[in-house]
Amino acid sequence: MYRRREPVPFAFLAEADRFRSNVTPPSRERATAGQIAGRWLMGLTIVAALVGSLVIGMPALELDHSAEHPQQSQASEGR
Repeated sequence: MYRRREPVPFAFLAEADRFRSNVTPPSRERATAGQIAGRWLMGLTIVAALVGSLVIGMPALELDHSAEHPQQSQASEGR
């Protein structure tokens, strides 16, 4: 691996804490009523989708009590 032999000046890192910019960033634009309503609608849609998938998926998560008493198939009745 290649190594540098000359020293690397890191003084600029120590001076970076003292540096202050005189340029102020632009102020943030306020969201319009339509943008706020759109964000709320998107959040509500996502929450409704999660709740709906949970409600639809709950029957698949329940224990099947008919498995305790196995039913015979029609093929096994023909013996």
